[in-house]
Amino acid sequence: MSFIRRMALTFDESESMKELPDRSCTPQPEAAAVPDPSPAFSKGERPPGSWWAALCKAASRLADWFAIQSRGLQGVLLALALAIPASGLYALTLWQRQAEVAVEVAKMAAQSGASSSPLDERLPVVFGQGSLLGFLAQEPVDRITVVYKPLLWNMSERFVLVSSGGKRHAFYPSDMETQIFTERAVTADWGAKLVFVPRSELPAASLALIERLDQRFANARPQSEKDAWKAGVSGLLSGALTLGLIGFLFFQLRGQHKSLRFIEPAQVHGDLDDLVGMDDIKAEVAQIHDQYQRRAAYAEYGIDKPFNVMFSGPAGTGKTKLASYLAKTLNLPILFHSAVNLETGYVGGGAGTLSRIVAMAQRRKRCIVFLDEAQDLFMKRGGHRKFDDDTQNMLLAVLDGVRTRREAEIIWIVASNFNSEQMPMDEAMLRRFQMKVDFRLPNRTEREAIIGHYLSRRAGKVLPGLDLRQVVEITEGRSPADLETIVNQAGITAVQAGNMIGTDTLMQAAERVLVGNVNTHTTQDREHDRRVIAVHEWGHFLVDFEQERARCEGDWDRILAEMKMIKISLKANPRNNALGFVFHKQGTNLLRTKSDMEHDVRVLLGGMANEELFFGEEGTTNGAHNDISRVTWLLHQAVAELGMYRRTRLNFGALAHDGGGQVDEETRGIMEAQSERLYDETREQLARLKPLTEHLVGRLMAVGEMDLREALSEIRRFEQACRGFDQRMGLLSA
Repeated sequence: MSFIRRMALTFDESESMKELPDRSCTPQPEAAAVPDPSPAFSKGERPPGSWWAALCKAASRLADWFAIQSRGLQGVLLALALAIPASGLYALTLWQRQAEVAVEVAKMAAQSGASSSPLDERLPVVFGQGSLLGFLAQEPVDRITVVYKPLLWNMSERFVLVSSGGKRHAFYPSDMETQIFTERAVTADWGAKLVFVPRSELPAASLALIERLDQRFANARPQSEKDAWKAGVSGLLSGALTLGLIGFLFFQLRGQHKSLRFIEPAQVHGDLDDLVGMDDIKAEVAQIHDQYQRRAAYAEYGIDKPFNVMFSGPAGTGKTKLASYLAKTLNLPILFHSAVNLETGYVGGGAGTLSRIVAMAQRRKRCIVFLDEAQDLFMKRGGHRKFDDDTQNMLLAVLDGVRTRREAEIIWIVASNFNSEQMPMDEAMLRRFQMKVDFRLPNRTEREAIIGHYLSRRAGKVLPGLDLRQVVEITEGRSPADLETIVNQAGITAVQAGNMIGTDTLMQAAERVLVGNVNTHTTQDREHDRRVIAVHEWGHFLVDFEQERARCEGDWDRILAEMKMIKISLKANPRNNALGFVFHKQGTNLLRTKSDMEHDVRVLLGGMANEELFFGEEGTTNGAHNDISRVTWLLHQAVAELGMYRRTRLNFGALAHDGGGQVDEETRGIMEAQSERLYDETREQLARLKPLTEHLVGRLMAVGEMDLREALSEIRRFEQACRGFDQRMGLLSA
């Protein structure tokens, strides 16, 4: 403590002790009872929607992030967390002491009139010999001047100038000497001769003298003066550490928000009732719910394995939604993470991420971990990529049956877009899952219910009496996510047109989603290209039309209802680089006969066959590239995998692994022979329909696109016109 503060305290105590009355026995009035203004919440209850919920959420996220860090980083963060308040408290203590000194010195200076008593510049200045106290005890003193300098928040003592014998003796007392000097100043005779002079009020000549004394006493200042800078440095250090730690945590938590974070049950929108159809899948989920809720009852029957669930099935069938709804039903937080992000390309990268996920889950104790897009994790191990095997081995260790009680209530749900029947999977990984839920695509009834469900959310913007039959038919083989996209696109189209959602709007949306964004600009100024495209597309259509007419026995209503073609168009489709397209619905038969497969091949070859009929073999184009690729695949499946056109029913493709693209000579010969036969049959069939094709090509080039009803009407008008011409010419009877 500086001598200025000690002197001020001593003087104040000596003066105040005479003035203050003795209050030790004076009765004090009782304080009036003040009502507690805090709201009346029960223990553990917090006001809904208040800052408390946000604070708890932030604290939970911070704890999750801290749990997945390494031991070294955790130690550094804890050290910083302790250093910040320690340095802050140290700086605050120094500032409080210095502030008290500032107030006390200002009070003393005002009482002694120091501000109006500058230095006596007529007296020379000499350096004091010996100690300050020894000089005061031996020499007569005329005046003791303390020159101090006010800083921002404290007072820093500088020099003591003692006027004696016509000279001013300069002293810079040490800390111990300052303490003794302060205590004796109360009773000594020279105590009344103390004068305080601020350095800022000194004239220029005196100020220059003080600066020279500063240099002289630079290495002899007391420790209290040397430590004056510590308060500022400690405060700056505390502030810098605080800002640095806050910035570091902000960026870390922001990155964690995008990758690893738990979603609370209250944050999940919707419930199991929003999943229309899929009653069989809901029953499987209900079994998971029952087994988790009644763990003790199941354990009595020896069913005490960890809760590892495998979701498999096509994309967009609701695996992620079902997992979130299950978490909401069980009132458990859920962590969503894509298994694709585990493929870091570095050895141990995916295993490290899994370790962090496990650490977060263990901290929550009761939760669900959902790994999506986990196809690669189910592949057989032993490949060329070491980091993939490390990730799979880590997941196997996490999902095994040897767990502590703390880990037993963690539900692991791993989802993939295929099942074990479609491609080989790792047997050890499959054994880790005690429950497997296979998702499927919705059937006709479920598709109609799903579309109706999504339209019901827009009930005020949908026309009454909507006919969904055609939309349901063309969405055969589509997932619920595709159906939702179609309804959303219909809403966008209706908003842009300013209309209600109707059947035509839904069909336009379905075409946009299923076919793509088509345009007429690609072939608008190319008349020959448009004619080739029209000939090509009518070739596909007429081959299919002839098959349906024979099957329906010429019933035009049945043809309209059962034919798969919906629209034929000359608009270009950038999605598959096609200059025209035939929009058709999927077939309802799950099993395909040999006759069905041959018909599919004929329809695909119809485009190129029609080009050859109209433009010659030299005039065929590369527009049939996609058709030929599909024909090759169909014939290879029929010959090599199904054993068709062979005396033996063998699947040679099952023997091929890495060399699966190789085709033996016998299979190649059979495929070529059948392709040539089917192509000749298709060309002969289209040759009989060449006049009709010419008429339809001209009509399609005039309008750009035609739906099935318009195409059938044109065919009927052309045939009636031909029949009338034959009757007039007498050819019909002949």
